[in-house]
Amino acid sequence: MTETTVSLAGRAVAVQVPATTANLGPGFDTLGLALAKYDHLEVRVRDEPGVTVEVHGVGEGEVPTDESNLVVKAIAHTFAAYGLPMPGLNLVAQNVIPHGRGLGSSGAAIVSGILAAKGLLEGIVDIDAEALLALATEMEGHPDNVAPALFGGLTIAWMTPEGPKHKKLMVHRGVKPLVFVPEHVMSTALARSLQPESVPHEDAVFNLSRSALLIAALIQSPELLLTATEDKLHQSYRAAAMPETNRLITLLREKGFAAVVSGAGPSILVLASDPGQRLVAAELVAEASDTPWRALMLAVDFQGATVTPLVDEVAA
Repeated sequence: MTETTVSLAGRAVAVQVPATTANLGPGFDTLGLALAKYDHLEVRVRDEPGVTVEVHGVGEGEVPTDESNLVVKAIAHTFAAYGLPMPGLNLVAQNVIPHGRGLGSSGAAIVSGILAAKGLLEGIVDIDAEALLALATEMEGHPDNVAPALFGGLTIAWMTPEGPKHKKLMVHRGVKPLVFVPEHVMSTALARSLQPESVPHEDAVFNLSRSALLIAALIQSPELLLTATEDKLHQSYRAAAMPETNRLITLLREKGFAAVVSGAGPSILVLASDPGQRLVAAELVAEASDTPWRALMLAVDFQGATVTPLVDEVAA
């Protein structure tokens, strides 16, 4: 397939991608959950080469608005993967997912770009679910955030010699996520640098048991969430880098709430078993916190990312 055989003139798409929370306590680099808080993106092919990027909401005035923008890089990565030149594009992003807070903002940007490319190439290249996950993981490095962003629900992700794989599961309707978002950020690279290269055998076995239990708790038995979210693989090693996060998680867990670090942090995820429990947890954090934390009472997103064609009113 060559440049002369592909015409994308007039094509435009809209993309919606959910926030995600990864690890969920013991499921380090494996488990992820999609949350009903969405970034939106519109991409239009233009006649001129190059790109224009408008960013509204979170990241406005901060993230790049040229070819170094992560969404643009994801679009270019997808076109390149199929040996196609990227056309000139106009992008408009409406962002609500907090950046640098452990809610999958970079994964959402990558998925937004890949889905936009898929939509623009509709009828020219067939990019299936497996290819989407592979493309996203190539850029993100780990599939645990991009899998729930792509497919929604609770996802188990793992690597094979053939590439990343995933399994999507439906979450028990009694599970009610609550996320506490601080004003300060946390670097994922910094969080990962605090991890030891090896862990004690008993800690590995501990997390294996809790990860298995967590799947049962999330899909069938929410009453087990407190025990199921115990972890010895990563959170304690990162605690010194986010002391307020660690202090509030300890307090919440002492009061019976299934609280964990959301992704690399510093946000806190509480997996409540009923809506009333979320209100009590929010009051507890508001009274006990030394710094401002925003409480987001969210639903689980079951659909995942979507891409739809846009028809300009003038053209219609």
